[in-house]
Amino acid sequence: MSDTALYSLSNAQTIRESKGRSIIAFPDTYCVIDVETTGRSPQWDHIIEVAALKISDGQEVGRFSSLIQPPSMPGGAFVDDFIAALTGITDEMLESAPFAPDVLVEFASFVGDMPVVGHYVGFDINFLYDSFDRYLDRPFSNDYIDSLRVARKLHPEMPHHRLADLVDHFGVTHNDAHRAMSDVEATAECFARLKDEALECHGSEEEFQELFRSKRTRRRSVPEGHDSVHEGYRAGGSHSVKAADIQGDAQKIDQDSPIFGCACVFTGKLEKFTRAEAMQIVADLGGINQDGVTKTTRYLILGNNDYCASIKDGKSNKQKKAEKWALKGTGIEILPESVFYDMLGEELLRGH
Repeated sequence: MSDTALYSLSNAQTIRESKGRSIIAFPDTYCVIDVETTGRSPQWDHIIEVAALKISDGQEVGRFSSLIQPPSMPGGAFVDDFIAALTGITDEMLESAPFAPDVLVEFASFVGDMPVVGHYVGFDINFLYDSFDRYLDRPFSNDYIDSLRVARKLHPEMPHHRLADLVDHFGVTHNDAHRAMSDVEATAECFARLKDEALECHGSEEEFQELFRSKRTRRRSVPEGHDSVHEGYRAGGSHSVKAADIQGDAQKIDQDSPIFGCACVFTGKLEKFTRAEAMQIVADLGGINQDGVTKTTRYLILGNNDYCASIKDGKSNKQKKAEKWALKGTGIEILPESVFYDMLGEELLRGH
């Protein structure tokens, strides 16, 4: 693994001090963005495609799209078979693609300081921030709006809020999933529909924003006759801990958490928490722990070292199984633990 291709593990916990704010808003002018990447870790993986639509007063006024040639992996390939199958982006397409610095300069000029919109946009923001830092020696600091958060608030009845779910719900055309411009076009249409629903149901942007400010007061109560935390959870960090050993604290369950109702599987040695502690966080936030990967699994979380090793030395059986389910469209995501913690955010991790 070359030094230029991957950040060291010590950089995996980099604090993005100049990162923009996560906001809930419906601005008149904004950019909808999406990136496709070689994997899920901003520290170890690379952007291979970026796209953006500029929207003003509900109308498209500009678009930007480019492939990016990443550093090659051991063996000379740019992307592995899984990413090629998922995105349709091949080594042959990337051989003649421009390099990251040139594309990112053009992208920055196109987006300017406008707020950006994306679906599960924290993923895109972290990749852009680290890529700007790596190649341009400056941060990407635009404020950002996550259509996933908006959808969860407006449609709690939906079992999932993936882009594919919103596309089906609104009847939006989405022909090339996991190509950046196609995802941007679908996200832009879904966000416009969500905006209309929010304003129609709640009267104003300010009233809709108030739902997010007051979310901490809306907790599930502990069902009568149930303990808050399973006594066996503190037994230690052994990988032998089972999903059945973990029971969430019903006072902490948050229906707005990104893992509420989602099945999660941990594998490998974790750095920040023991396996039991990480599983307890999932249970406390309303997630569902599983012992093995199945078609219902939403997140497979790999210890940072295991994710790094998967790039260099090959993938575990759990990761291979998860990739097979992903290609079948189940929506499973494979995350290094640092990305999983980024997704949860410091606010949700506080107290653990």
